[in-house]
Amino acid sequence: MLLNSKGQVTIPAHLRAKHNLHEGDEVEIIEVGGALRIVRADGAPTRGQRLVRRLRGTADGKDIEGMSTDEIMNLLRGE
Repeated sequence: MLLNSKGQVTIPAHLRAKHNLHEGDEVEIIEVGGALRIVRADGAPTRGQRLVRRLRGTADGKDIEGMSTDEIMNLLRGE
């Protein structure tokens, strides 16, 4: 891995998947015994919590009244 000019590194996809890390997750870099470790930030909202916060209040009952679950899911997926 290379450290870029901004001090950033890219966590390989297989490690992000293995440790359930997603875009927007908050992590911290800590020093332990002379080595750096990437750890999930304590108290940081989960991906699901961020999604709910972002979507809360974006639709009211009138927008989806009478729609089936499949129709609502297609709407949310942009299909």
